[in-house]
Formats: sequence, structure tokens, C-alpha cells
Amino acid sequence: MSGTPAKRRPGRRPGSADTRGEILTAARRVFAEKGFDKATVRGIAREAQVDPALVHHYFDTKEGIFTAAMQLPITPQDVIPLLLEGPRMEIGERLVRMILRVTASAETREPMVALIRSAMTNEQAAAMFREFISNALLYQVADRLQVPHLRVEAGFAQMFGVIMARYVLRLEPMASATHDELVVLLGPTLQRYFAPEGPD
Repeated sequence: MSGTPAKRRPGRRPGSADTRGEILTAARRVFAEKGFDKATVRGIAREAQVDPALVHHYFDTKEGIFTAAMQLPITPQDVIPLLLEGPRMEIGERLVRMILRVTASAETREPMVALIRSAMTNEQAAAMFREFISNALLYQVADRLQVPHLRVEAGFAQMFGVIMARYVLRLEPMASATHDELVVLLGPTLQRYFAPEGPD
């Protein structure tokens, strides 16, 4: 049948091979412009010219799309259950093992280190990273464990320092220490932050 093809409606575009990539590109623009807190799934969908349901289909939540857009190896949906399910007295050990496991591979470590580097030199990147880490992860854990936000932030700062020393500065013997060595060293320290009562 001849004639001019009907124009595609801008408000909704069916999924295609590169729709996911287009949503990620749009998400990076929106997160860069608005930060994590003010960005919305609807706004990202509008930028990508797709239905918001399609964004949810590919990424489930705003946290999920941020993680994918920033190429982070883990999501809050991965971390929070890992920390909270299981004996509370072993949270410190579980956290250390999780961070060491995720950062052991260059493929999963490098995007995380790249974001940390950007946050250290770019205030916009720092604000975006800060909002995500605080509101999507740290405060969620603190509130569910009923401990002050400061203590959970202190635990994060401890592991942030380990990542920097091990993979950015490559301090020895930290850089070549085994996972078991670091779990024994760091697990009890982190556990103090998650204990029901505050550290002495």
C-alpha cells in the first residue's frame, strides 16, 4: 500500500534492540542535570521519548536505572538484603566480603572507581553520587537496623578508604592482602557501627 508512513507518536515507543541503550543515554543526561534525588522515572522516560512503563520494564526502579547508567556492579536491591538477612552480629563480615568480591574483578571495579574519581573532582558528580549513596542505600540500612545515620556513614567511609587504598593508591600490603586477611581485620571494626548500641 502506497503513501507516506504514519508518524510515530512521541509519547510511546515500543521496545527495540537499542531502546534500552537510548533510555540509559537519556538517564545519564537527566541524572547529570537534576541529580539523583530530583530525577524521576517519568522525566527519564520523557527524555528518551518512551512510556514510563518501558523504563520500569528494563530497570524496575530509579535506583536500578541509576546503577545501570553509571555501570555500577551492584544495586541497593542487592546490598540491603545481603546486609539485613542473616545474623546481625555478622553484618560487618558480610559487608567486607561483599565489597571485596565486587571490587576483585577489574570489569566490576573500574566503573565504581571511575565514579569515585569523578566525584572527587566534580561537584555535580559528587552531589549525584552522595544523594544516591545516602538516600538509596545508607539511610535505608540505618533506618531498618534502627541505628543513627552517622554510624552507617562511618562504616561506608571505612570501606571507601579501603577501596581507595587498595585500588587507587595501591598501598602495600593493603593492595595485595587476601580477602580473608581483610575480613579478619575490618569485619569487627565495621560491626561496631551496626551494633544495637553505639560504640564506646
